[in-house]
Amino acid sequence: MATALSRPRKNVAPPDRRPLPRRPSYRFGSPLRKSQRLAGYLFVAPTFVLFLGFVLWPILYTAYLSLTSWGGFGAPRFVNFDNYSRMLNDPVARRAMIITLVLTGVTTAVLTFLGLVTAVLVNVVWAKVGVLVRTILFIPGIVSFVVSAVLWKLIYDPNIGTLNRLLGAIGLDSLQHPWLADQKTVLPAIVVVTVWGGLGFNMLIYFAGLQSIDPNLYEAAAMDGANTVQQFRHITVPSLRVVTGLIVSLGLLNGFKAFDVIFVMTGGGPNHASEVLGTYLYSLAFGSTSGSIPQLGYASAFSVVTMVLCTLAVIAQLWLTRRADR
Repeated sequence: MATALSRPRKNVAPPDRRPLPRRPSYRFGSPLRKSQRLAGYLFVAPTFVLFLGFVLWPILYTAYLSLTSWGGFGAPRFVNFDNYSRMLNDPVARRAMIITLVLTGVTTAVLTFLGLVTAVLVNVVWAKVGVLVRTILFIPGIVSFVVSAVLWKLIYDPNIGTLNRLLGAIGLDSLQHPWLADQKTVLPAIVVVTVWGGLGFNMLIYFAGLQSIDPNLYEAAAMDGANTVQQFRHITVPSLRVVTGLIVSLGLLNGFKAFDVIFVMTGGGPNHASEVLGTYLYSLAFGSTSGSIPQLGYASAFSVVTMVLCTLAVIAQLWLTRRADR
């Protein structure tokens, strides 16, 4: 019997030793690459010029003004870091910083939690009327912040406001209150307005994120005996880590640069109880404090601090997103 070694070999075609076709050269400096670079520069140039003129230059000039003493007339006088040291010793500035951080933390936490819970309810419990509910919740988000502030200022009005009238109509006259004129209730009143305006937007982002979760994960968890709460904790929340990082960063950004709602509703009052960095910056820059003398240099220091806080919020968002992708 012939063994495998004694079997005749089949004729195998010799390997094709023809040289492979040469790839076109795209070395740096070739005429084709130069034309590509030129076209790219031409496309980017308008945006880059606008960025320099309307973003980078104002930032650099504001940073320069923060190191000066200037009232808007004459030449700025360089004072080094005196404005920042003055900020540390200014009781109103310290209070504005604390209020800004508190409002930012509270509104971000409440909006993140309620946005997630509402999105889950719309996606599961209220699925049949989900479109209607999403529309109703999103309407406050498309209303101008100034219009919302005026509306809620009328609602909180102690004399003609809807809130006090409603409390009186249902027999709760003892709860009627000058909501925006009391230092104890002004901040909770502003938090309610902020949550009312931002809940719909956060809900939509979470709702979109829920659509990307594989339904088979919930079916497998249910077969293993996991209840609704356990599925929410171990499937929904971990799957939305990237979305949560985005919402938290947006909440921090909106909180650090808060101005319009507070300025329209309270102007920072009563007695600086709702003063944030934005409203105090405005009052300094446009002379509504310190004897109506504009302090643009000192106000610019607050702008730099606000920009630093917003930059930290962006860095936190990038860190959370990168950690969630691991």
